[in-house]
Amino acid sequence: MDRNTAIGFTLIALLLMVYFYFFAGPTTAPPPPVTAAEVTDTVRTAERKPQAAALDTVALARLGDVGALLRGQELFTTIENADIKLVLSNHGTPVSAELKNFKTYTQQPLVLISQSNSSLSLATRLDNETVDLYALYYQAAQSKRGDSTIVTFSATWGDGRFVRHTYALAPAGFQVRYRIESNALAANELLTLHWKNQTPLVEKDLNDSRLKTTINYYAPGQGFDGLGESSLDVEETTLSQPLQWLAIRQKFFVSAIIASGSFSGGYARTYGYPGSEAIVKDTEVKALIPAADVLSGKSTYSYYFGPNEYSTLQQTNIPEFDRNLYLGWPPVKWVNRYLVVPVFSFLEGFISNYGLMIVILVLLVKLLLAPLSYQSYLGMAKMRLLKPELDLIKEKYGDNMAQIQQEQMKLYQQAGVNPFSGCIPVLLQMPILIAMFYFFPVSIEFRQQSFLWAEDLSTYDSIINLPFSIPFYGSHVSLFTILMTISTLVYTWQNNQISSVTGPMKQVSYIMPVVFMFVMNTFSAGLSFYYFVSNLVTFTQQAIIKRFVDEDKIKRVMDEHKKKLIASGGTGKKSKFMAKLEEAMKASEEARKKNERK
Repeated sequence: MDRNTAIGFTLIALLLMVYFYFFAGPTTAPPPPVTAAEVTDTVRTAERKPQAAALDTVALARLGDVGALLRGQELFTTIENADIKLVLSNHGTPVSAELKNFKTYTQQPLVLISQSNSSLSLATRLDNETVDLYALYYQAAQSKRGDSTIVTFSATWGDGRFVRHTYALAPAGFQVRYRIESNALAANELLTLHWKNQTPLVEKDLNDSRLKTTINYYAPGQGFDGLGESSLDVEETTLSQPLQWLAIRQKFFVSAIIASGSFSGGYARTYGYPGSEAIVKDTEVKALIPAADVLSGKSTYSYYFGPNEYSTLQQTNIPEFDRNLYLGWPPVKWVNRYLVVPVFSFLEGFISNYGLMIVILVLLVKLLLAPLSYQSYLGMAKMRLLKPELDLIKEKYGDNMAQIQQEQMKLYQQAGVNPFSGCIPVLLQMPILIAMFYFFPVSIEFRQQSFLWAEDLSTYDSIINLPFSIPFYGSHVSLFTILMTISTLVYTWQNNQISSVTGPMKQVSYIMPVVFMFVMNTFSAGLSFYYFVSNLVTFTQQAIIKRFVDEDKIKRVMDEHKKKLIASGGTGKKSKFMAKLEEAMKASEEARKKNERK
């Protein structure tokens, strides 16, 4: 590793440290997992809803025939397919959505919404009175339409006026079709669908769950956006533009309301519970539905209760819905979307062991990057061979940095060497390296997949629980992170033996792996294992490359190139980059001299 490569690595590492410190949130270990009963009790205590029966007789009388529909007994209808089990209330709302093929971290049924943590209202005006249409009691009817299950909730009053809610569930999938029909609304009114949800803890790491829970939304013409996910304070926004969907996104799951056309506007709010061990975040969304759409039969919507999985989100054919799975910023996002995710999906078709899958993924990535690795090693070898002459230049010109740089550039041109040839291939590999930071922590495929001592590759592996918490580290020890750190230190030592870097820069290269040990102690075990295996493969790769790189031959070629140029009185052909670099150095030196004259 030459000096430029070391500086590049150091700057990249510092940027990553700043990013993870400010955006990855606290790294303390989570509290002990809570049971489903504790979640239910906590949420019920946090918010007790008034019952419709509490309405006074004056209010009921004022509502006329509609008031009679506010009295009744709540009944439930359960429908299910291969993926979800949905419970519908005769208030016309979904009150429970259980994902049949997933469990919580404590192996309880995974229920995304329930009566204890979620509530829906649909407010509008009927006969100049504000009425919650989801507070009415409806008549339920269940039927079949093709292979879909249909449930209809109907209420009629007065002169043939009615409100009807229809739900349709296909034999498989996570979408529930929903339709509102009525002839009792004024065309200029709005219906406000108000959804409150207190997200219960379903994963191992409470802090990580909080930092990955937010509300996203999509506005046609303006695109995808969302609230800040890392904040535990109140985050809210009022949306005046037409919206197509709003989604309550957790780390691995999404609950969303989607319009086939658009909502007139909406509202979104999140709030973290810093002192709670059961509630991840309090979320609230509002969607404005034009009554004109209901009257004209255009009020068709759908709910999505399902995994935050790239392929599943894509299959919904909802615009930009797959962006609920955050895969990083460009070009990291493109690497994940068009390289890592397709390769991983392909491997899933043949391999069931996810630890072995990670090993194969490492081998494929290393094979893909082999040409860059070879060029990087070759560039480092050339720089190492020039080191004695570079040292003589430094000794000759002392503190005259401008002259030293000019002589070094001259030497590079004579030898036919690009000083950045060892660094540029490494930088070109960085998008793939960083892509893994985003891919592993949010990939539901690793959720609850065990490997060796790790019970869940989507979260940290803990072999020792400490009786105290270490700042920036936590109260547990992740073995995969320790192995990754050791292998990185060995790799750094191996590179330093053949590197041209001396002095403090060599010591910095040993500090960074230790820093990352603290940063990644609470990251997913799959990520740490990936980098550990990657280091092992790199050792083998470098040993193989070394056998094919003849440094004596490289030295002879460089010497011959230099002799020919000196004999012809030339200095070598400059690349555009080198020419611009030399111009920048000259401009910098002229500016320095000008300042000295002043």
